[in-house]
Amino acid sequence: MDRNTIDWAGPMPAITTPFCKDGSLDEEALAANIDRLMRLGATGIVAGGCTGEFWSLTLAERAALAAHAVRAVAGRGPVLLGAAAIRAAEVVELSHAAAEAGADGVLVTPPFFVQLTRAEIVAHFAAVDAGSALPVMLYNIPVNAGNAITPEIASELADLPRVVAIKESSGDWNSFHATLAACRDRIRVFCGPSSMFGVPAVLAGCDGLIDCFPNVWAGCLDLWHATRAGDLNRAWALQETGRALTALFVSGGRTLYPATKAAMDHLGLPGGGAPRPPLMPLSGGPLRELIAGLARLVPRGEAS
Repeated sequence: MDRNTIDWAGPMPAITTPFCKDGSLDEEALAANIDRLMRLGATGIVAGGCTGEFWSLTLAERAALAAHAVRAVAGRGPVLLGAAAIRAAEVVELSHAAAEAGADGVLVTPPFFVQLTRAEIVAHFAAVDAGSALPVMLYNIPVNAGNAITPEIASELADLPRVVAIKESSGDWNSFHATLAACRDRIRVFCGPSSMFGVPAVLAGCDGLIDCFPNVWAGCLDLWHATRAGDLNRAWALQETGRALTALFVSGGRTLYPATKAAMDHLGLPGGGAPRPPLMPLSGGPLRELIAGLARLVPRGEAS
């Protein structure tokens, strides 16, 4: 397998995982959000990633999430399941569950919390690669995982048989660009923080964008399409809005995932609701400031 084995490309939103009041997965809200995103120009879906609160889900719930997402996408694009876990055996187990559900690939971070050497990171992915039932997209998000897939490590991992892509979410343009240069001849390279530098990433030749902001702002999808169409005035204007939204969602006592769900609720979009503990819903001043910022940046018509 390599970049030519798969057709993953374009804006593939990292979707939220909505929950019912009893804490179970809300399949109806999930399907409604997926359908909305596909109609707005998404080319695929990533379920159960960081935005999807994978850390709060059981392995059985993550498998069910893959099945729900596949049904909702209904063949309109690829479905990837976030399969991060500390033990390679759990990643492999999730890959088989995702394959059984009809998913197209798995998104895999390095093991988290414990600090790893380069050799340990490579060994983990080699074990995942050997047992995976699906093509693997690497996921570099060191601020969350605590271990980085550096451009050098990415280049080494790109030679594994089932590794076909990487989501580069370091937030560091130099790391992104070095990974793109080192790997794009063998695997597909997706930009994670497209709200921050999606336009330059597309212009540099990335294969697609995987971001949480399409959940609340259709402009994050339009950013890809406008840039690819050469409508750069519009693309750069969208980029400025994306940067302002990012700053709004991660300041003033707010963090990204609760802010995303709170924004969806305020804008009347499906897929929001309360996050699972230890995350807490926004309230008080942080919520009021979020709503005020959304009124400036995302008129309701631009959300859906």
